[in-house]
Amino acid sequence: MKTPRIDDRDWTALTTGERIRQIEVEGYVVLPDLLSADDLTRLKQATAKLETFAVDYSVHQRGRPGVHFMGGAMTELIGHPETLSFLRILFGDEIIVMTYDYACSEPGHPGVSLHTDGQPYGSEIFGYEGSCPCLVRVLYYLDDLTPEVSPFRAVPHSHLALHADANPYKRYESHPEEVMVTVKAGSAVAFQHHLFHGNFPNTGTRSREMLAISYRPAWAGPAQDISAFDPAEVEKLPDPIRPLFADRNTRHWNFSGGNKPRNMASEAPGINPSRWQRTP
Repeated sequence: MKTPRIDDRDWTALTTGERIRQIEVEGYVVLPDLLSADDLTRLKQATAKLETFAVDYSVHQRGRPGVHFMGGAMTELIGHPETLSFLRILFGDEIIVMTYDYACSEPGHPGVSLHTDGQPYGSEIFGYEGSCPCLVRVLYYLDDLTPEVSPFRAVPHSHLALHADANPYKRYESHPEEVMVTVKAGSAVAFQHHLFHGNFPNTGTRSREMLAISYRPAWAGPAQDISAFDPAEVEKLPDPIRPLFADRNTRHWNFSGGNKPRNMASEAPGINPSRWQRTP
């Protein structure tokens, strides 16, 4: 494989509209400098206590699913103000958390194949969580992503393709037009779950930790019912975070809607063609 293009642009320079365009058109966007040094210390102290499990393809890729209710810094991260502010602009005000996982790529990790996290009919790997028609994953990196230490990889615009090559059940070893995304610790990569993405091998000498949280707009529920969060655990969550843990099967739809329903709106800012020109 040829050396991929490195997307290391100045992400701090993007306006709100440019961020929206970036994730809608290219499929991913970097949200830089979200976490302070103190935040990273607290999160690393928490992840150090996690019991992790190796994936089936490498002992050097370890993780822990379902870390929503670990408490402290781990749980607080779900409600990160800047992230939620961007997601509310992207989705609207009603947002639902779907998944929250920890992953650690150790030296020797072979890389994650190019794949999508969104399968419309469900799958053994993602169950029916991936069947949501609209979902964004936010990957918080607790270590620097360098070309040697498992940087994010993606095929820009691949989520827009109508070709059979974009079948979301396919996986690819590599792609000649994929990009490598390097970021500093404390930054996050947000991406659409239909985007072909993964990460590169860890050929460095240190591990790379990451926390991945999936969010969706309330209208975009899964194709079939999935398990609900434990109500007792949800009740223990901090007040600002609890509303994000609404029923994961919530769907706003109308199968029998007519051609001319009553009280139709004449404005919809979320689909304004001018949304890409938005500043703050």
